[in-house]
Amino acid sequence: MPRKIAQDGVSRRDFLKGAGAALAGGAVSANAAGMPDAATETPVASSAAFSGWLDVNGIRRSVAFEPQATLAEVLRGPLELTGTKIGCDRGACSACTVWIDGAPVLSCMTLAIDVGARKVVTIEGLARGEQLHPVQSAFIERDAVQCGFCTPGMVMSCAALVERNPAPTRDDVKAAIAGHLCRCGTYPHVVDATLAAAKAMKG
Repeated sequence: MPRKIAQDGVSRRDFLKGAGAALAGGAVSANAAGMPDAATETPVASSAAFSGWLDVNGIRRSVAFEPQATLAEVLRGPLELTGTKIGCDRGACSACTVWIDGAPVLSCMTLAIDVGARKVVTIEGLARGEQLHPVQSAFIERDAVQCGFCTPGMVMSCAALVERNPAPTRDDVKAAIAGHLCRCGTYPHVVDATLAAAKAMKG
């Protein structure tokens, strides 16, 4: 098939061949001059460690972490507070529940850098020395603990409930643990334990 010739006498094929050679020559010249190309360029780190302070369980602690690190990751990692569990890591199971300024929050959905000066309490800080929180004691007495993976988060939510509501109803407890997934099915025992803890605290 004959090549189509442009009016200036240069064919399309000749033009493309010349352009390709020019681009290749430019790339060689850039490398010869010490300029990196896309294949050899060193990637730039996307983040740098952040150093700051976190108030955890009544102790102000210095900690370094990546800006994208969640509170759950920092608690379990550099702070070595492994009582806080990471289950789904998507805010769907509530195993990672801790308190921030007394309110239960999902630590896997909270950036550590956003905590600031607010006070964090984990399952390790719920007891007062050797004295367990009434909810912790009731969980043991009422057999609300089985595999134990969901238990720390469940205890934190139930303890927050009885701290703010000294006379919760059964429906109140069910609402407090509505976001918690327990594969062992201990929900009835959890409700009974929380109600028993509230009664013990009143009296």
